[in-house]
Amino acid sequence: MIALITGGNRGIGYETARLLLDRNVTVVIGARDADRGSAAAARLGARSVRLDVTDPASAASAADWVAREYGRLDILVNNAGVGVWDQAPADTTPDTMRTVYETNVFGPVFVTNAMLPLLRKASAARLVFVSSGLASIGLALAGDEGFLNNLSYNSSKTALNAVAVSYARDLADTSIKVNIADPGYCATDMTGHASPRSAAEGAAVIVQLALLDKDGPTGTFISEDGPHPW
Repeated sequence: MIALITGGNRGIGYETARLLLDRNVTVVIGARDADRGSAAAARLGARSVRLDVTDPASAASAADWVAREYGRLDILVNNAGVGVWDQAPADTTPDTMRTVYETNVFGPVFVTNAMLPLLRKASAARLVFVSSGLASIGLALAGDEGFLNNLSYNSSKTALNAVAVSYARDLADTSIKVNIADPGYCATDMTGHASPRSAAEGAAVIVQLALLDKDGPTGTFISEDGPHPW
């Protein structure tokens, strides 16, 4: 199997790559910085391709490279993401919203559309969108005091969930399964390594969805504890 992981040069993406390699999957790390992608791939024994998810031309170029090297794609993990923290909704600027949405929402659409012809060439491809429990409107409305009320990040991941569901519906009559993973709050560069939960622990649910068998679900939003409310 051939897997491409966006933002795979560090954090949860890197650990997803490592876990898939442990399961004898051929892994390609997509990274905006080609040098960092190559370095991460060398450490893991993977391959890398330059891929800036916010640039449709970069996504198309990466797809051309995968087509030349492998001819198909069995697993696409839309993992690359950004967050801007410590902003109350009333303080969130249009520039912040655009920056976050460019990577977290538009990027997965650009990459998925570029890679979809290759996913269709696989016998049973798996498409995984890496979201967050913060995307859940149900959990936000539950009023948990510990729920981070971050307008740009949370709403971008809610939008990403809607994007994933749209692909799941569109591909329902194919062998491609589309699912959404919540890795949880993990110790990564994005979170300032503030969590006791490791990136490898977060990556486990992504790998689970990436390796679903033919009887597995499609159109789900889950963490390691099971389905989330939408």
